[in-house]
Amino acid sequence: MGAAYDRYAHTKGTVQEVDHVIEVLGLQSGDHVLDVGCGTGRHAHELARRGIGVHGIDISQRFVEIAQSNAPDGATFERGDARMLGFHEEFDAVICLCQGAFGMMTADGEDAAVVAGMAAALRPDGRLALSAFNAYFAVKYHEDADFDAATGVSHERTEIRSESGEPKSVDLWTGCYTPRELRMLLTAHGLAIDSISSVEPGSYGRDPATVESPEYLVIARVARPSAPKHSLAS
Repeated sequence: MGAAYDRYAHTKGTVQEVDHVIEVLGLQSGDHVLDVGCGTGRHAHELARRGIGVHGIDISQRFVEIAQSNAPDGATFERGDARMLGFHEEFDAVICLCQGAFGMMTADGEDAAVVAGMAAALRPDGRLALSAFNAYFAVKYHEDADFDAATGVSHERTEIRSESGEPKSVDLWTGCYTPRELRMLLTAHGLAIDSISSVEPGSYGRDPATVESPEYLVIARVARPSAPKHSLAS
C-alpha cells in the first residue's frame, strides 16, 4: 500500500490518539518511546514534534522509507520483525497501535513473542499502550468476515489500492481478543494492567471495556522490581 495507507479513514485521528497516549502514559519531553508496527510513522512523527524521542520498527521496508522521508527531529526508523525486537530496558514507553504488529500475529505464540519483546524493551518504570481488536465486536458485527472461534482470528477478503491507485483484492487476517485474554497475556510477561478501555480510531478515551467498540486500548506498566542500588560502601 505504501503512502496510500494514509488515505484511509482510520489514519485520520493521529493527533487525538497521541494526545491521549501522552496523557495516560505520562510522557514528557525528553522521554524515549519505541513504536512497534510504526507503519508510515504517523504516531512517531506526532510524538517527535512534541519533543519525545521515538524509534519506530516495521516489517515493511516501504513503510520505513516513507516514515524516514519526512521525519521530524527525534524520530528514527528501521525495518525489523516485532517477534524479535532485541531491546533491553532502553525505553520509557512502548506503543503498539492500530493493529500494528501485535494484531497481525495469528500463529500460536507469535503474539506472546511480541509482548515479551515489548516488555523487555521497557525500563523498570516503563509503560505500554497497546491496541487490540475486540473479539466480541468481530463476532457481533463483522458479517463479511469469518471468525475462527478456535484461534480467535478474523479473516476477510477486501480490496486495497496501491500508491498509484491500482486496486488489488487481498486476504486479511486479524487477531482478536477479549479483555481477559489481554490481561492474562500481558501479566504473563511481567506487565501489570492499569486499564483496558473501549476505543476506536481517532477516539481514544477511558470508557470501560464493552462489546460495542471495535478496539480495546490496554495501558500497562512494568511489574518487575527495579534492580537494587549499591552504595560505594557495599
